[in-house]
Amino acid sequence: MEANTRSTGRLPAAFLTPGSSSFYDFLGSHSPELLPGNRKLPEGVVEAPHGTTIVAATFPDGVVLAGDRRATMGNMIAQRDIEKVFPADEYSAVGIAGTAGLAVEMVKLFQLELEHFEKVEGATLSLEGKANRLSTMIRSNLGMAMQGLAVVPLFAGWDEGKEKGRIFSYDVTGGRSEEHGYAATGSGSIFARGSMKKLYRNDLTEEQATTLVVQALYDAADDDSATGGPDLYRHIYPIVTVITDEGFRRLTDDESSALARKITDKRLEQPDGPRAALL
Repeated sequence: MEANTRSTGRLPAAFLTPGSSSFYDFLGSHSPELLPGNRKLPEGVVEAPHGTTIVAATFPDGVVLAGDRRATMGNMIAQRDIEKVFPADEYSAVGIAGTAGLAVEMVKLFQLELEHFEKVEGATLSLEGKANRLSTMIRSNLGMAMQGLAVVPLFAGWDEGKEKGRIFSYDVTGGRSEEHGYAATGSGSIFARGSMKKLYRNDLTEEQATTLVVQALYDAADDDSATGGPDLYRHIYPIVTVITDEGFRRLTDDESSALARKITDKRLEQPDGPRAALL
């Protein structure tokens, strides 16, 4: 069959009539070795760059998803300007923490999964459906996660049915939880979550929500060596994205730098950041 395919230049019938709207399932049936979770690892300890902190917060008109730019390998900085936040489709985004190479590959496969579904079904998945598809992908990577190559993303988007922004977090087994208000994942998440817990309100504007997540990343970098804060000298700033009923938008470099500099200037006066009221 393979030789015949090469000689005629035609794809097998199964490739032309997929039995599922899921590209991930289709790939698993025909070329399972291409899936990230099915890769054979070398024996011994595997060292790979790891992405660190991702944060998200909802506001009345949508949701903000942001990430720092540092990747680490053990106690070393592997990369200072890695990108960890990507659009999944027009109305959703995913931020990656964990093994960087596997995470980026999973995101690309997830993007293709959503695009494939839309082309086959002629409609987009609901936000809940997208979250479930990502959960399946993470679960299939459990073998590698048990060997230290875990991928733990944060998924956020605009729910067109419920007309609001929503956030979903995951564990290494693919377990999915909806977060309300704000969420964080990665090595600096405990500090970022504590920061947002004191500053978050239900009535934030978009500008306030973007300020909140950058403040949280700054606090995470202040206490977690694996999280990178704004690097004013190298012009490296957090990636901040906003998703509303108008779709996905990433803040421009000018917008991100202006926000980061405003926060940094204020921290010169108050190094620990803004204070929450006692009552």
